[in-house]
Amino acid sequence: MQHDIVIIGGGAGGLELAARLGRRFGPREGRRRVLLIDRSIFHLWKPSLHEVAAGSLDSHQEGLSYPVLARRNHFSFAFGELTGLDPAAKSLTLGEIRDEDGAVLVAPRTLSFQTLVLAIGSGSNLFNTPGAAEHAHLLENVADAEAFNKRLTSAFLSTAYSDERTLNIAIVGAGATGVELSTELIEGHDELSAGLTPDQRFDLAVTIIEAAPRILGGLPERVSAKAAKALVAKGVHLLTDAKVNAVRADRLDTSKGEVPADLIVWAAGVKASDHNRDLGLTIGRLNQFIVDDRLRTSAPDIYAMGDCAEAPGPGGKPVPARAQAAAQQAAYLAKALANPSRDPGPYVYQDRGSLVSLGGDKGVGSLMGGLGGPNFLIEGLIAKWAYMALHLDHHRAILGVSRTAILALSRLLHRRVSGRLKLH
Repeated sequence: MQHDIVIIGGGAGGLELAARLGRRFGPREGRRRVLLIDRSIFHLWKPSLHEVAAGSLDSHQEGLSYPVLARRNHFSFAFGELTGLDPAAKSLTLGEIRDEDGAVLVAPRTLSFQTLVLAIGSGSNLFNTPGAAEHAHLLENVADAEAFNKRLTSAFLSTAYSDERTLNIAIVGAGATGVELSTELIEGHDELSAGLTPDQRFDLAVTIIEAAPRILGGLPERVSAKAAKALVAKGVHLLTDAKVNAVRADRLDTSKGEVPADLIVWAAGVKASDHNRDLGLTIGRLNQFIVDDRLRTSAPDIYAMGDCAEAPGPGGKPVPARAQAAAQQAAYLAKALANPSRDPGPYVYQDRGSLVSLGGDKGVGSLMGGLGGPNFLIEGLIAKWAYMALHLDHHRAILGVSRTAILALSRLLHRRVSGRLKLH
């Protein structure tokens, strides 16, 4: 079956686009016209990966099945990873699928399309730092987060039964991911320690290393200062204006000296896949697809959105790689692709502010970016609720209001019963 609209990538933007189009076209037409392709069988909101890494979120409980979402939102789903693209022939190639033992389950496939939307996201920018690829954990997908959590669980348990009474964790990058991960780690350690005997308890030393003069550089200075104060109060060590020169197995070599580290997480920089260079489309410095103000790439009928796209934004700068940008682009493309004969006008990014979770009942952020100004500051419990609302709004877009409410209640009750930290 040939689908009119093929979407590669089921992240926040790609999934919301498929859901919007499927519901707009209806049950029969939607499944025939819209195809979503992803290399995972279930969806997890990417801003939640730091919680999976810290063990405060179970990816198998939080994850939503793509086939189930496809049935409920009237689109089709296929499992696969993009390995080739022929823009002129309007065809794409999906790589083979293997099981855990290496046996081929599905052979490579070639699909044709009328309209293609690339929503394949981006990864971390290691800035060619020696040793980073070998010794640092990344948090680009669920597999990365689960791999780090396994290492973290082992490190927690081994430190509790060893003579070494301090576990050192270094986080490179003080953006939202690095900051939120540090608070999750601290609170997870506190919960674990409360259940250990006095001779098993150990200290957790978390250090955030940031090359810029302050943390959360993309947010207003007042937000950054509030977050820094809260992190220091929790015991997080902030090392700003420090460039990482090399990553070793047990430490970081920085411009401000060595930082001991039993575990290292790299959460700095954004860069799209090098594979994007081979797809026959114009790309930018960070391997993102260059798109115009209607999210069109250099090839006819091929669009790009989210972190993999370099879209013109306010002030001549590209649209930032944020979940809110992907959601806005999904809404824009849903209108444009559902009725191609009607020009929706240019896509204009609306900065609605940024929120950062600081654990517990704490949060900080700026709201109403373009309306109230970037200095509209909220903090504490209100900011925490607003942060949670962002996650729920994404679920509402793909599940609907009633299912989102039931899901939120069930997960709240589950956490009340099972506790915050999961060591399994």
